[in-house]
Amino acid sequence: MGKPTGFMEYDRQDRACAPVADRLTHYEEFVIPLADDMVSQQGARCMDCGIPFCHTGCPVNNLIPDWNDLVYREDWRGALDVLHSTNNFPEFTGRICPAPCEAACTLNIDDNPVTIKTIECAIIDKAWQNGWITPQTPRHKTGKRVAVVGSGPAGMASSQQLARAGHDVVLFEKTGRIGGLMRYGIPDFKMSKTLIDQRIAQMRAEGVKLRTHVHVGVDIPARQLLEDFDAVVLTGGSEKPRDLPVPGRDLKGVHYAMDFLRQSNKRVAGDLINPEDAILATDKHVIVIGGGDTGSDCIGTSNRQGAKTVTQLEILPRPPDKENKGLTWPNWPNRKRTSSSQEEGCARIWSVATKDFTGEDGQVKAIRCVKVDWHKDDKGNWQMSEAPGSEFELKADLVCLAMGFVHPVHEGMLEQLGVEQDARGNVRGATEGPQAYKTSVDGVFAAGDMRRGQSLVVWAIREGRQAARAVDEYLMGRSELPR
Repeated sequence: MGKPTGFMEYDRQDRACAPVADRLTHYEEFVIPLADDMVSQQGARCMDCGIPFCHTGCPVNNLIPDWNDLVYREDWRGALDVLHSTNNFPEFTGRICPAPCEAACTLNIDDNPVTIKTIECAIIDKAWQNGWITPQTPRHKTGKRVAVVGSGPAGMASSQQLARAGHDVVLFEKTGRIGGLMRYGIPDFKMSKTLIDQRIAQMRAEGVKLRTHVHVGVDIPARQLLEDFDAVVLTGGSEKPRDLPVPGRDLKGVHYAMDFLRQSNKRVAGDLINPEDAILATDKHVIVIGGGDTGSDCIGTSNRQGAKTVTQLEILPRPPDKENKGLTWPNWPNRKRTSSSQEEGCARIWSVATKDFTGEDGQVKAIRCVKVDWHKDDKGNWQMSEAPGSEFELKADLVCLAMGFVHPVHEGMLEQLGVEQDARGNVRGATEGPQAYKTSVDGVFAAGDMRRGQSLVVWAIREGRQAARAVDEYLMGRSELPR
């Protein structure tokens, strides 16, 4: 390493955020980057730890010590090349990844990991600002045609890699814009959509053909892809939301979180929303059911729309404030985290189950809840029971169901193709060996949330890249694409 003693000389410094009162007035990104010299100093903190656990903590296996050292030496172009060798879209992960690499950092043993995510974001942002990122066109074309269905991070990564291998790639998207849930699910204040647009421009220049407003399995028969293409990659994500079947679920004002977020993102993008279909938190008591990232996005959006109150309910117990390093490191720990949206204002209640919704004239007005206790049965399985006499009621004008997704949508494309599913309802497919990313139908591959279930953007990028290599090997007998 360029500075073997850097971790002893420099304190951890991370990006700051604009004040809450300022950032709640707009939907733009509010994270304040570090100056270049400070980023280089933070790169110097990466210690010569011998075994870089951050490599395996990162789903795309980023070569983190390598680009940390290059940033310390101010070789930003070299750092970019190393970063791009494992990750097609570091500007996405540098903003919205929870950074399991930092949890795995050796310096996290005493809660001072290297600011890996910040350094990654600084590298790629500098690259875009200086025009270092250009199309990578193939040296020759293979004559093979590949259809990729679903334009989220898995579909984008797979399409880009396959195009660079020389295949003719068509990326199908059922909505009007490329990006999947990064486009419509993640608010602009967490990730500007211009980041997706500039990658789309690069992909177009590399030969990827984009077909929006094409819902495979609805607008065109899914089997037609098998006739028109040499291979098909399914990257449509896990879009079937988990429902809450309790009395009052059909009241107006009770919505899936993604419906609320999708509409907000379209509104921010300038799309026209039918006033009769508007889902707005303005002047309302908002209840968010679910404690994950989607729930946090609902909180931040509700606060920007001017909600009266925002309350987040989580059925699981409150996590500990600090993990036991001896038991968890270098794995991702279960501990209490507070997102930037939660910092902006909301009440958080753990160990709560929903009993029912009540309303007036068909509109939700309140939610009735009960506290729950968790315990293990004789077999060691966690069981939930209601705490006697713990029922309570909260005002509720808008309820966002943010309890995750159960599996991909089966109706349409998957049923028409007849691909096998696993026990959880995902498309069945392995990740290693000769059957890697192959489905039960010859020539059809699956990657991302559609195969693995609801997960992180960084996992989707990894699977998209690896699926591209599997497709390339299937078509050509060998592949030089990296995994």
